[in-house]
Amino acid sequence: MSSIQEGLAKPRKLNVLRVCQIKSSTTLLEFKASGFLFLILFAVAPSSFIVAFCNLYKDVDVTWGEGRAKILNNGKILTLSLDKASGSGFQSKNEYLYGKFDMQLKLVPNNSAGTVTTYYLKSQGTSWDEIDFEFLGNLSGDPCIVHTNVYTQGKGNRKQQFYLWFDPTADFHTYSILWNPGHIVPIREFNNVEPFGVPYPKNQTMRMHSSLWNADEWATRGGLVKTDWSQAPFTASFRNFKANACTWSNGTSPCSSNNNNKPWFSQELDSTSQKKLQWVQNNYMVYNYCSDTKRFPQGLPVECTVRTNN
Repeated sequence: MSSIQEGLAKPRKLNVLRVCQIKSSTTLLEFKASGFLFLILFAVAPSSFIVAFCNLYKDVDVTWGEGRAKILNNGKILTLSLDKASGSGFQSKNEYLYGKFDMQLKLVPNNSAGTVTTYYLKSQGTSWDEIDFEFLGNLSGDPCIVHTNVYTQGKGNRKQQFYLWFDPTADFHTYSILWNPGHIVPIREFNNVEPFGVPYPKNQTMRMHSSLWNADEWATRGGLVKTDWSQAPFTASFRNFKANACTWSNGTSPCSSNNNNKPWFSQELDSTSQKKLQWVQNNYMVYNYCSDTKRFPQGLPVECTVRTNN
């Protein structure tokens, strides 16, 4: 299989803290018989500031799980496990204010109903910002659902859900988030429409978090299918987290003085990327809060109706 760099322009100059070669098995850049460009929409920039997580021992902290989170292969892979007693999780040591983030995940195989595997960015405090990927467990043979949400100042209620049209448990796949002052793009686009009164994540630094936990009260078919603990322990695997981002340190950021060297900072969706996102939404969207008139009888949220230049 090709690496995620295949077909992209080679960078001419990089300010590199640590770089590791990503030997990708299957990535979502590739056009497969059943696949499409899913989450990776942006080419590697000619000049950028890269933080590459090569050694998970040095770059993440296990935050909970009492031994259920394990770093393997000299720091190259981290596995999270869930049993009836507890799940597990980890977070990045660094905090970020804007960036492009990639993570390779291999989800829980077989009957994972009731479980949730997460990969997200989140700030601290009671008025937090958050950008979510939540992969909902499924019965063997059923399609996997990815649940997305965007929180601003502690307010979410911006759910969108999609079926995955490939097997996310058979191999590693790369999932990406772009977060810049103009918009947020995972498998959806959340535009900055602050002039219309919608808060946007711009002032609070965020860490990357991942976890595996039990949510059988709602995760699979609305909670109708419960976790089968005879299948435990459930295990998800993570590798090659890369943050091409503004890393916050001692109250300052390398992006504060010169953003021109970081093209992702002003990256927009071109027409091709917009068509690909639309293809995903037309064919695999399960739920869209922007279409839920029953939930919002007084009118859809402002960000759903405002037209932007992106």
